[in-house]
Amino acid sequence: MADFARWLEDNMESLIQAALSELSQDETQQAQARQSVSQFYENVLRAVQEHDPTPLYRVLEDWIDARSTPIEGELTRLLPVVIKFKQVNADQICRLAADHDAVQLLTAMEKVYDPAVVYLSNLEADALLDDMRRQLQQARLELDRLDKSKSDFIEVAAHELRTPITLVEGYTHMLQTSVPGLSEDAVAGPLIDGVHSGVRRLKEIIRDMLDVSLISLGMVELHLQPVWITHLMKALERDIADHMAERAVSLVIDHDAIPQQPTIGDPERLLQVFHKIVSNAVKYTPDGGQVTVTARQLTGFTDIMVIDNGIGIEPENLTRIFSMFSTIGDTSLHSSSKVRFRGGGPGLGLFISKGIIEAHGGNIWAESPGYDEELCPGSTFHIMIPMRNPIADDTIDAVTGNSDVE
Repeated sequence: MADFARWLEDNMESLIQAALSELSQDETQQAQARQSVSQFYENVLRAVQEHDPTPLYRVLEDWIDARSTPIEGELTRLLPVVIKFKQVNADQICRLAADHDAVQLLTAMEKVYDPAVVYLSNLEADALLDDMRRQLQQARLELDRLDKSKSDFIEVAAHELRTPITLVEGYTHMLQTSVPGLSEDAVAGPLIDGVHSGVRRLKEIIRDMLDVSLISLGMVELHLQPVWITHLMKALERDIADHMAERAVSLVIDHDAIPQQPTIGDPERLLQVFHKIVSNAVKYTPDGGQVTVTARQLTGFTDIMVIDNGIGIEPENLTRIFSMFSTIGDTSLHSSSKVRFRGGGPGLGLFISKGIIEAHGGNIWAESPGYDEELCPGSTFHIMIPMRNPIADDTIDAVTGNSDVE
């Protein structure tokens, strides 16, 4: 190693100039890079003299920290630069050293450069990972910002729509009550009914938009009280009867499997979930099909299962369908109808349902063998509802964080 150190001292300037010529033919760029190249070879010399690679490692670390190559813009990675410097060193030994000394000098050179190349490879890998983490963090922050902007827009739009919808509803009611016989008129009656139906549908959409905003912010308000799931099922059966008849899809509720004991929950919100899940099942079940609602008792939970014999769901979409604005299938089939076959809506129902159930401390997911419009393998939606003792006030507190909830 002493011979290699002497050779480096004697040929330092020619070595530096050869390296600069390899990096660029532009004299201005060579002048800009001279300090970095000189520092590199001087630290190689120090490493050889001290029998310690630390000086060479230090210059490599400085380059990584600076995140630039000796000639900025021409080389995007540092490892090719160091390999080029090593090649220049070897070429200079072969050109300037005597034949009987060259082999010994090349061997000594390899002992210095090879560990440095490995060390730099690790440094660059770590730096690349750090860059990727930073980019991912920036992307995550941007997505969070976009999600918040989207939620803010939904909330503002929903509030803005409430006023004109309320006016339309109010004026329609005034027409019905102030104009005698208007509702019974063969022409005006159906028109008024159509306006009423449209207003109801718009109010539901606005409510969904507000619910999406609240769920996104984690601010779902629950009015907790003792609730009987079996009563909610009877209300569901009554409320959805007309929609089921419209599509000739039968709804079968296994009332014997539904728990008879009460739990703590928001009955209106839970009924909202059942409506959305069953309506979704009807939408993707062909005419003449069947939707079954049953349940099983698990430790601390009731698993309400909504089972259909519809077209099913692709495995990769089983979690995606619960995302906000998620629409699966042909968007040209979009329909404002609650039950039209394959008539996809705005993609809010399942997202809202998941948010409401999770606010209760439960969970919701879907299972399906796959998607097939011919064989109709069907789907099963699981709605896990915690079963809490309505007599225990502290249970209510644990759910709401509010001791005065009735």
